[in-house]
Amino acid sequence: MHLQEWLRSLGSSSGPVLSEPKDTRGLLSSLSLSSSSLLGLGALASLTVYWLVTRPRPMRPPCDLKAQSVAVNGEASCRRSALLKDDTLLEFYYDDTRTAYDMFQRGLRIAGNGPCLGYRKPGQPYEWISYTEVAEQAQVLGSGLLAKGCQPNPTQFVGIFAQNRPEWMITELACYTYSMAVVPLYDTLGLEAMVHIINLAEISLVICDREEKATSLLENKERGVTPTLSCLVLFTDFSQAFVERARSSEVEVLELSELMDLGRQNIKDPVPPQPQDLAVVCFTSGTTGKPKGAMITHGNIASNTSSVIKILEGSFVIRQEDVSISYLPLAHMFERMIQVSMFCHGARVGFYQGDISLLMDDIKTLKPTFFPVVPRLLNRIYDKILGSVTSPLKRALLRYAVRRKQAELSSGVVRNNSLWDKLVFNRIQANLGGNLRFALTASAPISPTVLSFLRATLGCLIFEGYGQTECTAGCTFSMPGDWTAGHVGAPLPCAMVKLVDIPDMNYYAKHGVGEICMRGPSVFRGYLKDPERTAEALDSDGWLHSGDVGQWLPNGTLRIVDRKKHIFKLSQGEYIAPEKIENVYMRCVPVLQVFVHGDSLQSYLIGIVVPDPEVFVDWAKDRGFMGSHEELCENPDVKKVVLEDMRAVGKAAGLKSFEQVKDLHLHPETFSVANGLLTPTLKSRRADIRRVFQPQIDRMYKTTA
Repeated sequence: MHLQEWLRSLGSSSGPVLSEPKDTRGLLSSLSLSSSSLLGLGALASLTVYWLVTRPRPMRPPCDLKAQSVAVNGEASCRRSALLKDDTLLEFYYDDTRTAYDMFQRGLRIAGNGPCLGYRKPGQPYEWISYTEVAEQAQVLGSGLLAKGCQPNPTQFVGIFAQNRPEWMITELACYTYSMAVVPLYDTLGLEAMVHIINLAEISLVICDREEKATSLLENKERGVTPTLSCLVLFTDFSQAFVERARSSEVEVLELSELMDLGRQNIKDPVPPQPQDLAVVCFTSGTTGKPKGAMITHGNIASNTSSVIKILEGSFVIRQEDVSISYLPLAHMFERMIQVSMFCHGARVGFYQGDISLLMDDIKTLKPTFFPVVPRLLNRIYDKILGSVTSPLKRALLRYAVRRKQAELSSGVVRNNSLWDKLVFNRIQANLGGNLRFALTASAPISPTVLSFLRATLGCLIFEGYGQTECTAGCTFSMPGDWTAGHVGAPLPCAMVKLVDIPDMNYYAKHGVGEICMRGPSVFRGYLKDPERTAEALDSDGWLHSGDVGQWLPNGTLRIVDRKKHIFKLSQGEYIAPEKIENVYMRCVPVLQVFVHGDSLQSYLIGIVVPDPEVFVDWAKDRGFMGSHEELCENPDVKKVVLEDMRAVGKAAGLKSFEQVKDLHLHPETFSVANGLLTPTLKSRRADIRRVFQPQIDRMYKTTA
């Protein structure tokens, strides 16, 4: 009942409340009715006030969401953030945070003895190391490095070969305390790449987490291919046999505690870095050829982090009690930038146990408020949610609840306390700890369907960013209040972004489409000792060429539409960008991973598909097929149905006929870092996948012709 109707009914049901009473009984009756009316009005007023106070409020965007970027010098293809007053790009947000070292020191001043780095043992709660302890340990460890002959300047490279854990961050901060640069190493680089990096950077000292990793480095020294290596420092205990073996190769082996004891005996005052100093040499994962060492400065890190803080300043302020879960590889800049942002505000970082299969248990225990994530994991969460809803009634309820939450999102409201959250989504949110306030996805495209669905079900801010190692991490970022999907946001305040022509692919900047290029204080210095490939990435005007194809949308945001690299031409002359097609096919319910392949001697495409083991059996059963995951992969009739589903999704997405796969092979084992088919940033190693599946590729082309 509307307010006006309620008031009318209140008056009509009671007669002439204000008429003159004829006797005392009438007076009492009149007073009684007046009191009832007043009480009703008072209750209504209270309810109205309560609703006004507690009603969900839309997030106020920091700029006009219809104009999130501004053309530079009237050139529509070149744009910068609408948050800037002019074309001067942002270098730092706080006056006292111009380096990664400064950012930690700011957090130290805020948090002091408050928790900083967390870790846990199996089945145990998280234990915490305070900011004060981390700073003290970093100074001690850094002094130990100096005592072992390292020099306090940015040309001194220290290798780190370890999984995510507190010692990793303490080692990095130790280097920054004395202006040294870090060179992260990681398992999947391979023998040849590891040798290349150690020799190129002339690394003499590497800090490792386990004897197995130190042994792999020692074997290279024994072979005489890494002559500069002279010291290995291990986080954990090691065997005496390993010490003897190392000594015979003139390599010293120390425990981390020994190096820190040496530092305590030779403590030195900090030698803080300058913004122009090198902070890290981040080697790309090398999908083709030898890895390239991207030189990232402290100023690069400060400007990139500051830009995210600037965008979020009115909607999401990182608080001291916030906590992030660290599981994405620290050898790559996305995870590192998340941690620097947390440290800058005195917040906490909790590390997973090192086993990805235990990640969900770590999340439930840690209860993070901040969740850095990659699309592949979000896709898994999405599939898991849909797969857990089996009955038609529950499925209908879930769809309706999602639509209601998405309607709120479209009006700018983000919350996790609605009726639908309490009735439908609370268990989903509890599985991620129940405290999420913020999630950030990057490193690869994500389906708009998945992103919109998870924004509704998780009830937290989910932002999407785009960038690459060479621009430190990000160059575009979703704008608070804009919960539409299908784009990667507007340029960060530290970057100008422009599109340039790609004639071979028929993309032209005058049409608002072209290769994405960026320039600004977050763009890297170049590749270490590699002027040729530096010149390929950075043009003479300082523009970084990404190799990605973007499109400006009318609201000033950027959409990723294609990939310049990894393109090939079919025999009839059509250019193919396989990653674009793969992203379309990933929307198919039974498809977990897909690799699209073409050959310049062939006129059509074929694919390698890994079905999702959590949904594939039930999906096939609904279509009349029985068997295990492996048996279904071998069933030609099942393959035919999967192919039909993929082609239907491809057609709906606008794929041209020559962009559709004509045949496919179903493979039961997922592509992973462990089997060498994914890079550490979870991108496909295209050359390796092609090599592994060459027999299947040859057979498909032979039988389909």
